[in-house]
Amino acid sequence: MGRPALWRTDRLRSLALLWAVLAAASPVAAAWAQQPADQQPRHQTPQKPKPSRGPAAGTKSSSSKVEAPAPSQVGIATVAREAFMVDPQTSTVLLYKAADSPMAPSSMAKMMTVYILFEELAAGRVKLDTRYHVSERARNMGGSRMFLELGSDVTLDDLLRGIITLSGNDACVVVAEGLAGNEEGFAERMNKRGKELGMTKTVFKNASGWPAEGQYSTARDLALLAWRTIHDFPQYYHYYAELDWTYHNIRQDNRNRLLKSTQGVDGLKTGHTEEGGYGQATSAIRDGRRLILVLNGMTTMAERAQESARLMEWGFRESTNTSIFRAGDVVAEAPVWLGAQDKVPLVIPMPVLITTQVGQTAQPRVVARFDGPIPAPIAKGSKLGTAVVTSPDGHVTEYPLQAGADVEREGVFGRVAILIRHYLFGWLS
Repeated sequence: MGRPALWRTDRLRSLALLWAVLAAASPVAAAWAQQPADQQPRHQTPQKPKPSRGPAAGTKSSSSKVEAPAPSQVGIATVAREAFMVDPQTSTVLLYKAADSPMAPSSMAKMMTVYILFEELAAGRVKLDTRYHVSERARNMGGSRMFLELGSDVTLDDLLRGIITLSGNDACVVVAEGLAGNEEGFAERMNKRGKELGMTKTVFKNASGWPAEGQYSTARDLALLAWRTIHDFPQYYHYYAELDWTYHNIRQDNRNRLLKSTQGVDGLKTGHTEEGGYGQATSAIRDGRRLILVLNGMTTMAERAQESARLMEWGFRESTNTSIFRAGDVVAEAPVWLGAQDKVPLVIPMPVLITTQVGQTAQPRVVARFDGPIPAPIAKGSKLGTAVVTSPDGHVTEYPLQAGADVEREGVFGRVAILIRHYLFGWLS
């Protein structure tokens, strides 16, 4: 039976970890960092406070009442009823307020319709010039619209802009009917894909987020969907950054005001219904670091924009990412059994960052775990163990460790000598 080898880094500078933030943060879905399955970091965090129940379907939003906002469980206070901010590179939750409580997603549900469209494009099953027919049901949709003409055939390129920039409910119905035959069938596809992505507390009833009994999501689930959109489809994400668009001589501005006013904001979606209030999913990137923020339950469009901008500025101002390892760095060495070399370097195949709060210091603990000695031959790149990074508050992140070099099996005489040494004197490690 092998022994775990421990290795503590003494070359790390003092790090400013968000201990207060992480202590209450809940587990973040592994999809935040979508490496191949054998290279995914694993995250374990202390259990968060149990969130309160959201409004029941069909009840009116309390966002119109003048009340002191409930406190955030993690991070600073916000007037939003639900709030969630995450650094997807480190899975660090910076802001959490009722982020797992059911809420009306409103037009933020359109992100799933767009995600499915991006998947179809990436797979080559549709093209940007593919056309879909406008039915009477689509033409008659209320709320925000693209103003499609009954019986017309519209390109997918136009429909994407109509959904993302104009928040067109009519465009969503056209897409749903074109891909699934009807909106109900498309909603089933949305739910299936959502579960596969890790959206465990979301049910879609239609393609647009139009109010419907039994339709709900959470701020956390929508943040996960936002990240998967950005990560999975960088070639199409630029659609979310368009400031305005004109269709049939009708010019409409993107309702995401932060695209014009807040540094680094490059997209995602706003929403509003009576039940959900005003909400917004926002992403911004500065100096290579990305944050994702989802808010809901605000009272006005202006309040939504102001609070989203304020919280995004807070996230970038009060925290930063510090590198612990670069891709390919050696974390430890493992003993080799019957190999041409006595040891094999264990390397980490990806950059490892830690989110720190400006002005505070803390030291993470790094442990290399593997079953050793490792029998030769060993192929470079093969997974041999795990690097465990632990903060003093118990936040744990696990990363794969790979062989940093090939190790051939020792020749016959060398193996005999090793066996003699082992059985006469014990394993010398």
